[in-house]
Amino acid sequence: MLPVPTPTPTTDGAGDASHDARGCTLTGANAEAVAHFEQALAALLAWRGGVDEPLSRALHEAPGFVMAHVLQAWLLVLGRDARRARRARSALDVAQQSGPANERERLHLAAIGALLDDDYPRAKGLLGQLLQQWPLDALALHSAHSLDYLTGDLDELADRLSRVRPAWDDSRLPGRHAVLSMHAFGLGERGEVAAAERTARAALALEPLDARAHHVMAHVFEASGRAAEGVRWMEQHAEVWATSGMVATHCAWHLALFHLELGDIGAALALGDRWIAAAATGDVADLIDASALLWRVQLKGGDVGGRWRALADAWAPHIDDRFCSFSDVHAMLAFVGARDGLRVRRMLQSLKAAQSRRTRHGLTTRQLGLPACRALAAFGDGDHPLAIALLAGLPSRAHRLGGSHAQRDVLHLTLLQAVERIRRPAARAVGVAA
Repeated sequence: MLPVPTPTPTTDGAGDASHDARGCTLTGANAEAVAHFEQALAALLAWRGGVDEPLSRALHEAPGFVMAHVLQAWLLVLGRDARRARRARSALDVAQQSGPANERERLHLAAIGALLDDDYPRAKGLLGQLLQQWPLDALALHSAHSLDYLTGDLDELADRLSRVRPAWDDSRLPGRHAVLSMHAFGLGERGEVAAAERTARAALALEPLDARAHHVMAHVFEASGRAAEGVRWMEQHAEVWATSGMVATHCAWHLALFHLELGDIGAALALGDRWIAAAATGDVADLIDASALLWRVQLKGGDVGGRWRALADAWAPHIDDRFCSFSDVHAMLAFVGARDGLRVRRMLQSLKAAQSRRTRHGLTTRQLGLPACRALAAFGDGDHPLAIALLAGLPSRAHRLGGSHAQRDVLHLTLLQAVERIRRPAARAVGVAA
């Protein structure tokens, strides 16, 4: 396994027991705990995985280390898994009880609390306030960027990084490569693909082991229609992304999509079988990738065999999560793909109940999740006019489902297929639930 990028402390007194490697003040730490914390943070910033062990050592060395507890809470709350998010409540309680916190640390704690109260705008606002005063807080930047992605905030994905980048001009700052990678992703999502590629390559020049930057390159090749180049890049750099504990499966998904674009359905399915072991792991991110790949394969006319059934079984425990509309849509893909009418109906019933709730999920369900899932169900039933009407009627803010353009494109591809099946009825014999 490739090593985790090693943080290099700055030479201005940072990196001791009272400061992190970028000069941010720490509470309750000692020098050994700080070293372990920096190792954990470096792994997170480069999307290498392996965060838990050094973080555990940091907390063992300094049980009152506030930012180590904060990192633990962020690891649980940032994502689409309702079960992990619920566990973050106890992590936040421990963090709050670990000892007196400084102002920056209190803003972290308040932002995590806002997320657990389902107030994403407040959480993002608190992190923005924090970054105005402490732009070198790498964990705050990572967390804010993750929330911008999860909420589909296309402007902030790029603008937030633009605001802090001047403070990160010193190439010796540990984590600067990740700042460039985050900015590159935001630029790409805003359609500035050439700038995204330049910035991602600059990140890799600083840290070749930055799996986050290799992921950005996959998006660059997808957005610029360079599937063959995407295959070459991902295969040449597989030693980096394939050993990442955080993004290996998703990068394999990107590679599978490149093969699919080039017409090699067999290679795409082989990658899915090797990497997207969703039914075995139950990880929501893996489930999403599996649904998105199998749906695209069937839209291309490929035969996925019995894979849908196992995937639908893996999604079934999440029907009543009522947590993330992006996940709901991908669960519906699996239920429709498996021709599992009972679960399709259960999912729709759950969403109909959720839409009236005064929560973030209730709002996104009303605006996007429920109409998108209804459209997929109609598509599976062969009611292509209804599927077209519902998909075409999704508001311009459909990006607020979260995820990337490459991920949300599954809805556009379904709309095109529904139109094609009306124009050419013979096409109805091919694809998902035709």
